[in-house]
Amino acid sequence: MMYKKKPSHARTVAAYILLILLTFLCLFFFYILIVNATRSHAQLLKGFSALPGGHFVENFLHVANDGTFPMIKGIVNSLIVSGCSAAICTYFSALTAYGLYAYDFKLKKAAFTFIMAILVMPTQVTAMGFLRLITNMGMYDSLLPLIIPSIASPAVFYFMYSYLQSSLPLSLVEAARIDGCREFATFNRIVLPIMKPAIAVQAIFSFVGSWNNYFVPALVIQSKDKMTVPILIATLRGADYMNQDLGKVYMMIFVAIIPIVLIYLFLSKYIIAGVTLGGVKE
Repeated sequence: MMYKKKPSHARTVAAYILLILLTFLCLFFFYILIVNATRSHAQLLKGFSALPGGHFVENFLHVANDGTFPMIKGIVNSLIVSGCSAAICTYFSALTAYGLYAYDFKLKKAAFTFIMAILVMPTQVTAMGFLRLITNMGMYDSLLPLIIPSIASPAVFYFMYSYLQSSLPLSLVEAARIDGCREFATFNRIVLPIMKPAIAVQAIFSFVGSWNNYFVPALVIQSKDKMTVPILIATLRGADYMNQDLGKVYMMIFVAIIPIVLIYLFLSKYIIAGVTLGGVKE
């Protein structure tokens, strides 16, 4: 008989110590951010402190009531841009991946190669052409140029395509067609529920990426009432020495990460489901 070798006690202890250390490193900087958000500008200039201060409410009121700094409007703008970008990015990427996976046509390989070629092209290379295009289309200084390009996301498409290869048997699609289900209905009612874990993962990444995006909004947005959170934080950090308030900067950063944490908590159950999801047998 073959017996499995049980892990030694020392190895288990070492694994737990490593996990505790990694957890501490991940949470330490988040803790320091919260601590700095509770300290005043004068206290922050004195240097590092692991103990929280008593200026949390004061810093929040300074940020919220600053007439030259539209915090609430910036958060709303970022929520609109990030939410819409994540929704259309995941849906249309999943739809494109399904089209290339479930259909056979002459240019299938060429289309896949073209999409992968776009993946390696940096955003900065096409920035000037993109800016000229949206200016000619009358969309300069609006939120639309931050949302519409999210439809085409090669990285999300490739993830969705790989997920379909491992989780969606074509016999399921054929069975739906035989039963008279239309193509869009097949995708929306059968394929999308199977892809929930993959969509949740990419929705988080897309939301966070759009929320933290600074380059494109700084290139496109000029009006203060249309600025997103990264631009507002950069505005606070770029203030001159006499007007700079580090307490407001850390408070704004703290407020900016709250929606990201909430989105992760809301979608984390789908990520866990994706880890435990077994393949569908034909």
